[in-house]
Amino acid sequence: MFTSVDDVSARLAETGYLASPAVATTVFLAARLGKPLLVEGPAGVGKTELAKAVAQVADARLVRLQCYEGVDESRALYEWNHAKQLLRISAGRDESWDEARTDIFSEEFLLPRPLLTAIRGDEPTVLLIDETDKADVEMEGLLLEVLSDFQITVPELGTVTATRRPFVVLTSNAGRELSEALRRRCLFLHIGFPEEELERRIVRLKVPGLPEALAESVVRVVGALRAMDLRKAPSVAETVDWARTLLALGADTLDETVVRDSLGVILKHQDDIQKAAAKLDLDAL
Repeated sequence: MFTSVDDVSARLAETGYLASPAVATTVFLAARLGKPLLVEGPAGVGKTELAKAVAQVADARLVRLQCYEGVDESRALYEWNHAKQLLRISAGRDESWDEARTDIFSEEFLLPRPLLTAIRGDEPTVLLIDETDKADVEMEGLLLEVLSDFQITVPELGTVTATRRPFVVLTSNAGRELSEALRRRCLFLHIGFPEEELERRIVRLKVPGLPEALAESVVRVVGALRAMDLRKAPSVAETVDWARTLLALGADTLDETVVRDSLGVILKHQDDIQKAAAKLDLDAL
């Protein structure tokens, strides 16, 4: 998939994803070693976008399992098309159960979900297991067989083993601690808020019409906000949104009025907005 760490950086940059050296190195190793990649960090720093960028540069199909509380085997692995099975049984009233059972538990009645879809694929595939920490602990047990042996057992059909291993990315916002068994099967990457220079490059790339001086001011102010004790610090995605907002407003500089009127773009809680309005000193930045 990649020939070197520099190749990762260059090709991801072509998609608009600017990777730090740590990100590029870990992606290269995950691809070279065939290991799943567990990416942890706050929301909005580019964890999901990394998987999308890898799929784009590899010309691979992106298969996504969005995790949430209560997601189970039928949503992650597979389920049977019960309505179609009932129709088939009704149509074959004169058949014995053994005859009907052989038919209804066949590929025609199987509904593959993301994990089985990724395992059975013959083409290059990136499997994104997004927000793994939101799933129940029991869900991790379903992932272990997939991440250990890249195979899934369907009792009625047997074991399905990957003929071409997908590139697997698991993301976590660290809402809960993932099990050691799951972590052992993965390479680990933490993506935090980027350094100021990298974030300026991201803003200039994503909002090309923004004046350079204003881009620098935006990044400095966002950095100051992250240093405050807020309920939700602004993410990189919100930095970019704010830059786009300022461009849409025709702002040339950041002054108190512009900042006050647009804080809702980067801060999502009223007490955070009030705290920022009281403590933020633009003259000191």
